[in-house]
Amino acid sequence: MTVMDTVSNAVQYIFLAAAACFVMGLHLMNHPRTARRGNTLSAGAMALAIAATVWLVTDENVISSTGWLVLISGGVLGAALGLWAAREVQMTSMPQLVSLFNAVGGGAAALIAVGDLLQADHPAALGTRVSLPGALDIVIGAVTLSGSLVAAGKLQGVVSGAPVVFPGARLLNVLLPASFVAGTVWLVLAPDSQVALYGLVAVALLFGVTMVLPIGGADMPVVIALLNAFTGSAVAMAGFVLDETALIIAGMLVSASGGILTKLMADAMNRSIANVVIGGFGTGDSAPATAGAGGAPAQVRPVSADDVAIQLAYARKVIFVPGYGLAAAQAQHELGALAQLLTDHGIDVSYAVHPVAGRMPGHMNVLLAEANVPYTQLKEMDDVNPEFPQADVALVIGANDVTNPIARRPGNAISGMPILDVDKAKSIVVIKRSMGHGYAGIDNELYTDPKTGMFFTDAKKGLSELKAAVGEFVG
Repeated sequence: MTVMDTVSNAVQYIFLAAAACFVMGLHLMNHPRTARRGNTLSAGAMALAIAATVWLVTDENVISSTGWLVLISGGVLGAALGLWAAREVQMTSMPQLVSLFNAVGGGAAALIAVGDLLQADHPAALGTRVSLPGALDIVIGAVTLSGSLVAAGKLQGVVSGAPVVFPGARLLNVLLPASFVAGTVWLVLAPDSQVALYGLVAVALLFGVTMVLPIGGADMPVVIALLNAFTGSAVAMAGFVLDETALIIAGMLVSASGGILTKLMADAMNRSIANVVIGGFGTGDSAPATAGAGGAPAQVRPVSADDVAIQLAYARKVIFVPGYGLAAAQAQHELGALAQLLTDHGIDVSYAVHPVAGRMPGHMNVLLAEANVPYTQLKEMDDVNPEFPQADVALVIGANDVTNPIARRPGNAISGMPILDVDKAKSIVVIKRSMGHGYAGIDNELYTDPKTGMFFTDAKKGLSELKAAVGEFVG
């Protein structure tokens, strides 16, 4: 056995070990308590796989000096951008960052297939084993790239969060996938055709845009999970193109987990994935209807910080219900401080987390973890709903559609969607800047419930006022 064979075998064993670590890391991410360890294990395995790849190409001497310059420059630039994002990007911007990560992953996978087909010595002689996964890689990767960029734009507010439906959009979204099939067959039969190659790239990029534009902001958690699954599929196809087992395994893990998460998010909204992709649901962020207590409708009961503080200070059980308004105000630390004050006073505190609260899967969990909220206080919808009737106070911070009792009745935009049973609490307080709608574009009946008090204020300011007021009562 030659030295080159020995190195190649060693690298394959390293790839196998890295793949095993990916599986274990993914398993650890099932629970917030072990998620950080799983992330560290997966990142370490990826670093090991990259180092093994560099060792292999160094031993085989297949990269020119220019290639090494590109490789090193890309690695340094990517590491620098990743470090900057980890330190500087706020938790409120995590959904946008995840969408950008999906775009980068899908785009990189597509470029692998494009580069492999263009650089082949005899592209016409490429077998189906390479050309078919290559064509699928281009389609999935390019759709993920452009679709994720549009999703990030919607989340950032650069693109309207409301569904953008132009004349002929539905027909176009039927014709473009048909073009994928024709383009894929063409490229498989004629791998040397640059017209087929570039045409497939262009059509896929266009479909990514037209697919995500009609989808409203309320569906962004599902869209992000779906595009994440697309990214994994594109990476797996790239693994087939390069004949790299580790890449195939890593891609399929991402694809499978993203697919499962997409299904869970869709089920949490009582909508099918197809219905989400068709789009046209909701209105995006609505303009404030009326700001402040003075302009609130007559049936709404405004309350002050002192009113709420008295209820909290003398409660035995309090359930906090966070939503995107908490993230937008960056008020997670103020909420954590208020909860800690109540806990220290002997009050039973918990957080009701709806699966689609926020703008990406797990958004509220990540946000509250940043504020060092104990994992034991975070409760999923099915676990916390039976506790609402025993809650003396349910404090809603920026959550809207996921608390709307109208979902229990047929004939409206969110009919059948599982919601948090906030209206069953003994007393309800909603912190909100105005009476503006949520993404579904309908009134929330919870706000006019006789048990509900509306505390019209910015979440960060309001929670700070509540902590100070509660401190006076319990101090």
